[in-house]
Amino acid sequence: MGIGWCAFASLLAREHAHGSYDPADPLAPKMPPLPARAKRVIHIFMNGGPSQVDTFDPKPALTRYGGQKLPVHLRTERETGAAFPSPFEFRKHGQSGIEVSEIFPKVAEHVDDLCVIRSMHTNIPNHGPSLMLMNTGSSQQSRPSFGSWLTYGLGTENRNLPGFVVLCPGGYPVFAARNWRSAFLPGSFQGTHIDTLHQAPEKLIANVRSGFASEGSQRRQLDLLQRLNRVHASDRPGDALLEARAQSFELAFRMQMEATDVFNVGREPESVRNLYGDTVHGRQMLIARRLLEKGVRVVQVWHGAGQPWDSHSEIEANHRRLAGECDAPIAALLTDLKQRGMLDDTLVIWGGEFGRTPVVELTSFGSNHGKNGRDHNSYGFSMWLAGGGVKGGYVHGATDDFGFRAAEKKVHVHDLHATLLYLLGFDHERFTFRHSGRDFRFTDVHGRVVHDLIS
Repeated sequence: MGIGWCAFASLLAREHAHGSYDPADPLAPKMPPLPARAKRVIHIFMNGGPSQVDTFDPKPALTRYGGQKLPVHLRTERETGAAFPSPFEFRKHGQSGIEVSEIFPKVAEHVDDLCVIRSMHTNIPNHGPSLMLMNTGSSQQSRPSFGSWLTYGLGTENRNLPGFVVLCPGGYPVFAARNWRSAFLPGSFQGTHIDTLHQAPEKLIANVRSGFASEGSQRRQLDLLQRLNRVHASDRPGDALLEARAQSFELAFRMQMEATDVFNVGREPESVRNLYGDTVHGRQMLIARRLLEKGVRVVQVWHGAGQPWDSHSEIEANHRRLAGECDAPIAALLTDLKQRGMLDDTLVIWGGEFGRTPVVELTSFGSNHGKNGRDHNSYGFSMWLAGGGVKGGYVHGATDDFGFRAAEKKVHVHDLHATLLYLLGFDHERFTFRHSGRDFRFTDVHGRVVHDLIS
């Protein structure tokens, strides 16, 4: 029996490594089953859909056809017209010579660390379904988010903070908390939203401190509450919602000291604060780095409430303004991570839920629709990765001559997800959670690892 029990113990350890969790300690740090290149993630989300031909995918053919009908059929969501050349100049940067739009001059200085994917494509040219697909792997069903899957599989390195934190200034993006939900995973793995429009830690996290009870009395109250919860739960074994609620009380108590410290960017040296800049995006990028440094597993940084990059009109003014708000802070984050030796094992993701058309949109309706804009485009768009084992100074794939459709080395969103999980030490086909009699996975029944992206 001795050898048999050793084998059984080994299987249990392997099962734990593949993502199972201890209900009494769901966020305990775990080792992934495969060698990992990255151990933490920051996803910089340009919600609304930035235009690939105005950011990281230059198309000279658009200039030649400017104002003319393109010689190819483009299937677009709304009525569109002639070719719309980018109003921005592209320049080569770094030793790699990758071309980047003039609206991202600071990010362009880091181009030799970037893995630019110019052949992304997704399923549906609508914000809601595309956001769901990018964040949860499904455009229709209620599924756990990427951050929830990672905290389920890896836990967190700081028990006094949530394992998955979402920063979004001014409110919520389209579909709100559905973008960072845990769905059928235990509630402990859900993302915690922070409105970074506020600056004071007490406003960033509402009710993080009690206004009437000392820390000692709060601890006694919580101990009593936990004893009552255990009695209540004993009659309802296996209720994940009850366990998640009990864990949330404990986490809230532990956060009182740690959270107020980590969100206080005034504790950083002046030189670091100047690097990021005293703006909403500068502060939230600095907060993101502090969270990662403190052991938070996943940080998602949204540009703002709603869909700010959704430029159906006046794309030149809108994209220039939006890029101007985040260019220097993103570059500061890359500089800071690199100086601290964190970029090697931090996976940085940049992009939106889809791209935009290379032709002008003709339909005019609503407050944000008008002239000189671009419609949604799910057939081809750009994203970039940095750090965490990806190939720097590299451009992967290409769209057609006009930047509409992914044409070479195509990368679907499911492929991107499979590759990200691989870099974090998971086989996307075996990283599962049993729910309703089925083993679910983040990539569902799709996805392939794009090894060309990996250094």
